[in-house]
Amino acid sequence: MIALTQQCVFHTDTIIDALAKLDTLSGGTMVLFVLGNNGEVIGTVTDGDVRRALIKGSQQSTSVLEVMNSKFAYLKEGEKDYTNCIAEYKKRKIKVVPLLDDDGHLVRVYNLNELHSLLPIDAVLMAGGKGERLRPLTEKTPKPLLPVAGKAIIDYNIERLILFGVEHISVTVNYLKDQLENHFAEPKNGIQVKTVSEPKFLGTMGSIQYVEDFYNDTVLVMNSDLFTDIDYEDFFLHFKEHDADMSIAAVPYTISVPYGIFELDGRNVKGILEKPTYNYYANAGIYLIKRKLLNLIPEGEFFNATDFMDLLIKKGYNVIRFPLNGTWIDIGSPQEYQKAKELVKHIK
Repeated sequence: MIALTQQCVFHTDTIIDALAKLDTLSGGTMVLFVLGNNGEVIGTVTDGDVRRALIKGSQQSTSVLEVMNSKFAYLKEGEKDYTNCIAEYKKRKIKVVPLLDDDGHLVRVYNLNELHSLLPIDAVLMAGGKGERLRPLTEKTPKPLLPVAGKAIIDYNIERLILFGVEHISVTVNYLKDQLENHFAEPKNGIQVKTVSEPKFLGTMGSIQYVEDFYNDTVLVMNSDLFTDIDYEDFFLHFKEHDADMSIAAVPYTISVPYGIFELDGRNVKGILEKPTYNYYANAGIYLIKRKLLNLIPEGEFFNATDFMDLLIKKGYNVIRFPLNGTWIDIGSPQEYQKAKELVKHIK
């Protein structure tokens, strides 16, 4: 997000005023918004607009009104879903997009060089577990705060969610919770992450009931100790496309048997499969859920994501899987932790 005053000029300003303002900006953010009599945005000006005007003979005293683009791309405040709009702007190579209120006033500015999307979802990351398989590393440090290339595991997930425009993020805490609460005391990349303390261990879904406020109709729930480059926009669009009540990110899992396997009918051999390979999808620990369904989680009971899936399926809700074909590591063992440390060297 970009500072507003740094991005604006008035309609009474000249192109030399605009150049001076543009000189304070850098790279893909070099766009100014021209404000009208009532402070509303009436156009945009770039260094290219000014340069072309000077080449054509304009003077330094020429008004910005003569060089601005009045047919600019923008987002309107109050709309629930900007996903498709952002995707279209990115296709058009638009780098900076303003958010305007009903009166055309500038609310904020989004840099599409940095922002992958603007998803209308809340996120809840589960960080209350003891990480027993990683002991002794987790005896004094909660697993989500273990470092990978100098950064806490959970911060990779937080930062990636922010890249997709997720602004309402909660982290449920329990084991060594003071460390996590201190870790998130200050905003991360401008977003204040909320910590939610569960009174006892309630599983991957049970603690969600202690999140006080949700701002969107869709909630992403995930384990905080994952290492993944999942495309959250694709995940969300797939969820919408199939009108899902719950979508489960799933990773391909292949089992190869190095022997010939008998097909049996009792003791009788009916055939043999020579070194067969079986392909499955495994639960990746990342879920999209319609917010209203969170009311089905039993209060105060230990309740895992698998329990929630079973409940929804039995009640006839639409539960689907989303194939995750990119990077995914569940950092639950020393071997996987080391694998993540090696892999991070090759991931942007």
